[in-house]
Amino acid sequence: MTSPGDRPLGPREILERLVAFPTVSRDTNLPLVDWLQGYLAGHGIDSHRVMSPCGTKAHLYAQVGPEAPGGVILSGHTDVVPVDGQAWTTDPWQVVEKDGKLYGRGTCDMKGFDALAIWALVEAAKAPLTKPLQLALSYDEEVGCMAVADLVESMIASDLPRAESVIVGEPSMMKVVTGHKGGVGIKVHVRGYEVHSSLQPYGVSAVMEAARLIDWCNDRNAENAAAVPSEMAAVFDPPFSTLHVGVINGGTAHNITAKDCDFLISVRQVPGDTGWGDKIVEAARGIEAGMQAIRPETGMDLSSVFGVPPLTPEQGGPAEALARRLTGDNGQHVVSYGTEGGQFQVRGYSAVVCGPGDIAQAHQPDEFLTLEQFAAGQAFMEKLVDDLCQ
Repeated sequence: MTSPGDRPLGPREILERLVAFPTVSRDTNLPLVDWLQGYLAGHGIDSHRVMSPCGTKAHLYAQVGPEAPGGVILSGHTDVVPVDGQAWTTDPWQVVEKDGKLYGRGTCDMKGFDALAIWALVEAAKAPLTKPLQLALSYDEEVGCMAVADLVESMIASDLPRAESVIVGEPSMMKVVTGHKGGVGIKVHVRGYEVHSSLQPYGVSAVMEAARLIDWCNDRNAENAAAVPSEMAAVFDPPFSTLHVGVINGGTAHNITAKDCDFLISVRQVPGDTGWGDKIVEAARGIEAGMQAIRPETGMDLSSVFGVPPLTPEQGGPAEALARRLTGDNGQHVVSYGTEGGQFQVRGYSAVVCGPGDIAQAHQPDEFLTLEQFAAGQAFMEKLVDDLCQ
């Protein structure tokens, strides 16, 4: 436990502490939160937990500076993806410097930014801020960006002044990203009826009926690709919403119509292109009617797994103005991956994505963050603290 007299840690030291906690989304993040609360308390900073329903994980938020409007939230997540089955050449739970790069799980996505944000919070606590700086660290971002909603709601309901801008530190090479696609995840369980495959017309194959819904997804992708993109969609790559099935499980043998089949349909939708969950349900119900005409007990059970709001570019948003002022980046940047930024934006915050590292390194074996990007992130934080003193 840190004591008030201990020296503040540098960004690299904080990063080493964070990476050493194996906060894979399936596991607890409480040891990391315990350490961080102790570290912040040792430097006079109160922080607050928002516990998960299962009690094994926690969000954390904190503030330094005056109780005044115009503040900034630095938003990051504490969870990382697994290393199972990946061919790492370094210890993923230890920061290893090599050839100008910092290797380790989460260095890029996104404990590098988290470390810089924690460092900035401690530095800001000693500065004559005229506007507050807030820290918001979440759990379970890697499994759908849903849990952060509780964190945002808790911050809104707290006694803290409502911040004006949110900087979500996902890896963007320190470019100012003003928009990203949203996400919808629909879990599908197909209930078939088993017969010997020689009697196929009298049974219902869950696998083959699943294929009908998946082919419906293929048809929608083709339609979306062929359509003239909207002005909003045109800036994305690809410039349309996409539907995808990555994993499917079903059946027991080649000569038995499958009783069960399970898969997940995920949609990455451009801002403004809504209603995909309802469209999927409608398509499934049409297929289900044909199934039940053969065997009434068959069907399709659908459930929502996640719904990630898109980040919509704002006209004259304060977060964009702030990030451009601090980075000097005046380019137009949007991305097709999702972040927690949309969860802040739908609750009335101005938000952008801006963080160190290349998203291409996220989730990879031998994940790394370059020293150059880490230094650029630190320079950003130094400018932010100065800006909050104006």
